[in-house]
Amino acid sequence: MKLLKLLVLLVFVCHFNLKSQPRPPLPNDNYQLEFRSHYGFFLHHHFELERFNAHFPSFELALQRSTFGRQRWETLYNYPLIGLSAFYSDLGGFEEIGQVFAVYPFINFPLNNDVHNRLNFRLGVGLGYLTNKYDPVNNYRNFAIGSRLNAAASLYLDFRKNLSRRFTFVAGAGLTHFSNGSTKTPNFGLNIVTATLGLTWYVNRPNPYLDQKYYPILRPFEYDNKKWFSVEVIQSFGTRDMSEQLDKRYYVSNTAANLLFPVSFKGKAGIGIEVTYDGSDKGVLDKKMEIEGTILYKDNFDILKPGASLIYEMVLSRTSFIFQLGFHLAGAEKTDGIMYEKAGMKYYFNKHLFGSISLTAHGGRADFIGYGLGYRWDHKYYKRRK
Repeated sequence: MKLLKLLVLLVFVCHFNLKSQPRPPLPNDNYQLEFRSHYGFFLHHHFELERFNAHFPSFELALQRSTFGRQRWETLYNYPLIGLSAFYSDLGGFEEIGQVFAVYPFINFPLNNDVHNRLNFRLGVGLGYLTNKYDPVNNYRNFAIGSRLNAAASLYLDFRKNLSRRFTFVAGAGLTHFSNGSTKTPNFGLNIVTATLGLTWYVNRPNPYLDQKYYPILRPFEYDNKKWFSVEVIQSFGTRDMSEQLDKRYYVSNTAANLLFPVSFKGKAGIGIEVTYDGSDKGVLDKKMEIEGTILYKDNFDILKPGASLIYEMVLSRTSFIFQLGFHLAGAEKTDGIMYEKAGMKYYFNKHLFGSISLTAHGGRADFIGYGLGYRWDHKYYKRRK
């Protein structure tokens, strides 16, 4: 009887202890405020902009948070910081170009595993507002940008060192770019190279930085000896402003088909073929024929520009960043050369359907921004055993 009572008491105590121990809390978001002071200069790639030479400060305030692997891409990219940044600069005090205000979301990718002394690459894309723009009468010396609202892109390498539990020192260098993608000319764009110093403050007491956070989601088919590839088709439309040269805005259409293979859980690589119809090419050729009195094309099929490209896709859950390097295989208008670059972003609405936005450039000079809709097919097959 005593033994039975002892066993009952032991079970009761164990049960009480197990129930009384709180579950370890899941990590909350470590929200942080970060202030950065920049100092830099313009990096010009057009002679017309050389008159805007100066060294000047810029300032940035960001709200950001740590990631803990709630989504799979956070784990794959070593738990980056994500946030929203506000940027301001007087651009050297030049009245013609005025001041710039920008807001852009960003992702700060860790490049090493030392959480107390960390090297990062930060990528941000958003919108910028210039207080002055080109005007043929009132501001004809602003050769940089013909619109107030522009795309803003930020690329920075930074070093982060923990000073205490709630403060982090930041130092870095990088590039901030403003352009409208030739939706309005002129569009030489503004490139600002800066060095930066900053300080990060945790809004609340931060959660400890765990060596092991959430485990990534694993897909069953990833370990059943299957391989797969994707085929996707994209139809994009855009406009190209040629008001300076031809006093007109032209429509651009691009139809593309891509074949992509996964190279890791973080990315895909492949090849693409596409056909572009740029109405401004026809306008340029018509003007040349009018001046020279020669026939440069027979019909609209000669205006088409078929192309082939190499592709890399950086995958972050439903969002992907696309980078392409391609060559025009034909086309009557070849003033811009045969090589082109494309950079863009895709967002998947479901497993197959996605929207896209991309910038096409020649030699780093923006031609047009394309807005598109695409569809993807995934094909899986078993790898042959040797």
